[in-house]
Amino acid sequence: MSGRALRIGTRASALALWQARHVEALIRARPGAPAVELVHIRTTGDAQRDVPLWQTEGRAFFTREIDEALAAGTIDVAVHSLKDLPTTLAPGTTLGATLAREDPRDALLTRAGSTLAQLPPGARVGTSSLRRRAFLARLRPDAVPAELRGNVPTRLERLRAGDYDAIILAAAGLTRLGLAAHITSYLPPGEFPPAVSQGVIGVCARSDDARSRECLAPLDDRSARLAVSAERALLARLEGGCPVPLGALAGLAGEPLRLTAAVCALDGTRELRSAGTVTAPPGAALTPGDAAALGERLAAELLAAGAAGLIARERAGLKVAEP
Repeated sequence: MSGRALRIGTRASALALWQARHVEALIRARPGAPAVELVHIRTTGDAQRDVPLWQTEGRAFFTREIDEALAAGTIDVAVHSLKDLPTTLAPGTTLGATLAREDPRDALLTRAGSTLAQLPPGARVGTSSLRRRAFLARLRPDAVPAELRGNVPTRLERLRAGDYDAIILAAAGLTRLGLAAHITSYLPPGEFPPAVSQGVIGVCARSDDARSRECLAPLDDRSARLAVSAERALLARLEGGCPVPLGALAGLAGEPLRLTAAVCALDGTRELRSAGTVTAPPGAALTPGDAAALGERLAAELLAAGAAGLIARERAGLKVAEP
C-alpha cells in the first residue's frame, strides 16, 4: 500500500501514546504497510482537569476533538480507549478495529497493601467514575469516594503522597504501562463489574476512507468485537447520552456469548442485575448484530426492573468528597 503517511490521532498522555504506538506497530507489521505518523491532539478532558468526569455532559470528554479531526480529514484514524468512546459515533465515522482485549477488571491500589475488605473504616478511595463509586458503596458503604483526575502516573503519585488510602484504576492501563506491580488486588467482575468495553482499544476511521479501513481490518479481534457489540448496545439503550452507574462484561465461553450487567445506586443500597447468552443458529457463526441484540435484550430487562428510575434518581444528587 503506497501513498502518503497514515495519520493516527491520539491524546498525548502516556497511556494514550502507548495505545497509539501499539496500533502503529500492528499496522507497520502488515505487508505493504504505509508510513505512519502520530498526531497529538488535546481534548477537553486534558484541558479541564478540575471538572469531575461525572459532571460532564455526554461521553465524549476524551474523544470529541480527535473525532472532529477525523471527520475533518486532518487525521486518518483515531485511537481511543473504547470505554471513552460514545455509543453513537460521530457522523461519517466507523469503528474500524477493536483490538484484542486486555484484562477488563478494575484494580485496587492501596498505600498499606490492604484489600478492599481490609481498608480502615472511612477510608478515602480515589476514583473519577460513577460506576466505581456505586459498587464501592455496595461493598464498603463506609468508604469515602474522593475525586481522582490526572494521568496514571499522577494518580499513583497522589496515592503515595497520602491524598487517598486507596485508588481504583483499570487493570488494563496499568498493565500496558508496565505498572501492574503497583496493584494490591483485582476486583472480581462478579462483585465489581467493569466499565463497558474496558480493556479494549478502539480505532475509528472515516466511513468513506477505504484505504484506512483496509489498514485497520486485519487488526480487528473477533472475540473483542462480539463482546463490545453486546456491551455497547446495552449501554446505548440505558445511558441516554449521560454517565450511568453501570457495569457490564461479555465474553465467549466456547461459541455462546455471555453478557452480565448490573446497575447500582450510588449509595450502594439497590442493585439491578441481568445476564444472558446468545448462540448462533445452526451452521452459522455469531455476528456483531447477534451480540448487539443480546445487549438490547438485557437492557430491556433492566429497564423493566426499574433501571430508568434508579438512574434518574442518581443523576439528581451527585456529590463527591474532594482531597
